[in-house]
Amino acid sequence: MLTGWGRTAPTRAIVARPASADGVDEVLAAPGARGVIPRGMGRSYGDAAQNAGGLVVSTQGLADSVELDSGSGRARVSAGTSLGRLIDAVLPQGWFPGVVPGTQFVSIGGAIASDVHGKNHHRDGSFCEHVWSIELATPGGGRMSLAPGQGASDAFWATAGGMGLTGIALAAELQLRPVSSAYMRVDTTRTADLEHSMGALADADATAQYTVAWVDLLARGGAFGRGIVTAGEHARPGDLDRTGEAVGITVPPNRRLASVPVVPARAGVLHPTAMRVFNELYFRRAPAEPSRGIEPIWGYFFPLDVVGHWNRLYGRAGLLQYQFVIPEAATPRLIPMVERLVADGVPIYLAVLKRLRDVPGPLGFPIRGWTLALDIPAGAPGLGVALDRLDASVAGCGGRVYLAKDGRLRGEFLPVMYPRLDEWRAVRDRLDPDRVMRSDLDRRLSLVAP
Repeated sequence: MLTGWGRTAPTRAIVARPASADGVDEVLAAPGARGVIPRGMGRSYGDAAQNAGGLVVSTQGLADSVELDSGSGRARVSAGTSLGRLIDAVLPQGWFPGVVPGTQFVSIGGAIASDVHGKNHHRDGSFCEHVWSIELATPGGGRMSLAPGQGASDAFWATAGGMGLTGIALAAELQLRPVSSAYMRVDTTRTADLEHSMGALADADATAQYTVAWVDLLARGGAFGRGIVTAGEHARPGDLDRTGEAVGITVPPNRRLASVPVVPARAGVLHPTAMRVFNELYFRRAPAEPSRGIEPIWGYFFPLDVVGHWNRLYGRAGLLQYQFVIPEAATPRLIPMVERLVADGVPIYLAVLKRLRDVPGPLGFPIRGWTLALDIPAGAPGLGVALDRLDASVAGCGGRVYLAKDGRLRGEFLPVMYPRLDEWRAVRDRLDPDRVMRSDLDRRLSLVAP
């Protein structure tokens, strides 16, 4: 029985764990009637890496390898390798991935399939914009080497953000960025409401490489959407940490607390009153005036990773992370959208606001505009109706929902949100003419075929 990170909609599949690329080829040669989908570390929130009644190919059995050219920053990495493992290998040598999402527990193959984005998307784009090549096992043509800007460029960009439906990534060559320390220099600004949060984030984007805003959507009245905007840069030698010591390339401990045990209650241990108290304390913890500090790289990029299995806090009902983006031209509609969702009684326990730019891939999520990621308990009353209404609003202004986070979107919205869908399908069918690559996400949305 498999679920995504949100622990909703479990389905049963046969899981194959090949130990080599040849083993992947063997699985693809005999896929069965329900097809095949790859699965990395299972951090997609919804059903992207599930295949009810079919085969799921775990890439965790593939060799965990990182081969770094320390002069150029090019690294060849196996698809099953996690971002955390990659950072462990390359950071002591002065390199860091071009883009990382909010967790280190994502495989390289998963980062490609979701074309993940991070706090620097407004500057540096998404993960696959820092990929030189992908080695892909496809049912229709054996193994292929895909690269942007070359003969198979359309296949590369169909695979980037293609949700694992073009084939199974075996390895990738990445371009890393040079860094001179394992720390971040972080400017922190506390904001009064959602409009102020948006303005402060836009101001930070103009000068900083990494930016993000935590916003409090449980706050009431004039404090609705108050937040904390952080703007980060890689620290330089000579910057001082909180003890007064100069930072360097020595990597600080990747600290983790104990894992959350299985929570038997359907509703979990979180509830709106407790989360309001937490948000109040978190907000007050930030300095009232803008400030600058030095933070270890792990805590800045991956704050939730310190708690193992934190998704269990939401109980047996699980959680939804609803992430959407709207174009810059629709900026005035963002606040009314969120206000309507809250007025519908939806409890938003965590909300993260960022700004994005366009990406090349036909199924890529980012467009130039605003993205908001909302963590919501899946058992909240009336949630389905409220999110259906929000889907219509997002689609109506030219926005879209992130498929790597989705577990409940209706298929009718897919071609509206992703207008290059037919272009992606044409390339996908060339790579997999027998439509072997299938998933629960695909069937729910009619992603592979209408």
